[in-house]
Amino acid sequence: MTEAVSGSRAAARGDDEFDGPAPIVAVVGRPNVGKSTLVNRIIGRRQAVVEDVPGVTRDRVAYDALWSGRRFTVVDTGGWEPDARDRAAVIAAQAETAVAMADVVLFVVDARVGATDVDEAAVKMLRRSAKPVLLVANKVDNATQELESAGLWSLGLGQPWAVSALHGRGSGDLLDAILDVVPEVLEPASPADRGPRRVALVGRPNVGKSSLLNRLAREERAVVDPVAGTTVDPVDSLVELDGEVWQFVDTAGLRKRVGQASGTEYYASLRTKAAIEAAEVVVVLLDASEPISEQDQRILSMVTEAGRALVLAFNKWDLVDADRRYYLDKEIDRELRRIPWALRVNVSARTGRAVDKLAPAMRTALANWEKRVPTGQLNQWLTALVQATPHPIRGGRAPRILFATQAGTAPPKFVLFSTGALDAGYVRFVERKLRTEFDFAGSPVMVTVKPRKKRSA
Repeated sequence: MTEAVSGSRAAARGDDEFDGPAPIVAVVGRPNVGKSTLVNRIIGRRQAVVEDVPGVTRDRVAYDALWSGRRFTVVDTGGWEPDARDRAAVIAAQAETAVAMADVVLFVVDARVGATDVDEAAVKMLRRSAKPVLLVANKVDNATQELESAGLWSLGLGQPWAVSALHGRGSGDLLDAILDVVPEVLEPASPADRGPRRVALVGRPNVGKSSLLNRLAREERAVVDPVAGTTVDPVDSLVELDGEVWQFVDTAGLRKRVGQASGTEYYASLRTKAAIEAAEVVVVLLDASEPISEQDQRILSMVTEAGRALVLAFNKWDLVDADRRYYLDKEIDRELRRIPWALRVNVSARTGRAVDKLAPAMRTALANWEKRVPTGQLNQWLTALVQATPHPIRGGRAPRILFATQAGTAPPKFVLFSTGALDAGYVRFVERKLRTEFDFAGSPVMVTVKPRKKRSA
């Protein structure tokens, strides 16, 4: 193992690398060395277009890959050449951008030809990038050619990994080497390991949280009293809904900001906040018979800041007449315009009206909360969006979005790699379009921007 690889492996174990975007592996090299064939071998399917002529791949194309239970993103690039002109120069620039954004680079060389002047020029470019590089000696079909590939040590990139992308020879060892270098990403627990889904029932005092829990459980699990503030400690209950067991937490009603509360109310507020953060989906109860209050807004902000799936349950629907429904629709449009994505259910804990709709709504919210969009599909959509509606020009230049990846789920987190800082309004525009295209109803979506670092002089 080379020094570059060993040092990168040590860095990959740092805490800062965990639970971030899927690591990016850029595949670069001069034209017609078999980069796209290698990409197809790594991802396990024939998706990158391959033809026995140079220059077929022109753009940076990203694909999701999985090996030994770990995921990463493979970026296929066009052939890199020094002093390229016209379209070849654009293709080379795309390859250099892929290198700049990568966590590790696979530098592919045709082992049958050996190191060329173009390969040596590419090595200089890769050294300037300061990225970990694995040297891939491609088109090695037998043991004799593998011995001959040892001459590639002369490039100064360490051990050449002899592979045949076409036939698969040596590809497993190469993939193991990739995993040694790229940062690890923590994967969420499997459904079999995580137990019942955790649901927090929250809302201001006397909106009917305990009554709803008792209705769902079909027994008196929580004390109900007309006096507001009966529940102080969070009450955990296993409840079977629609053939599935859920763990509900009935929380204290929040009437003040945590910092303004005192005594029992202060500690109850802290426990409620902890219950929200421990939950996977939060059902916020609002009293449909009364105007949406400032405290309702604070509670909703607490849930969205915690990044939890969200279902709005408008309780006491049996007390709502036609006039109140008209004004409630107006209030929802005005007061809840920040969270138009929240799922809404109109229920009555007292009569049992529509409480059976809660389980499907929570399942939908959780499914979208844990949704992952394939990298290739995400970038195809994003390319079309940016072409149709480019970023506004600022200071004579318009920053461009180069690439996007989904950094995580629960909630969905997306990272936009760009040539410069993006306007906040444009980022919100991308988020709205992202929701429209991929349907994240019931889940917050987090979109961050990672501008490309300028080269130091």
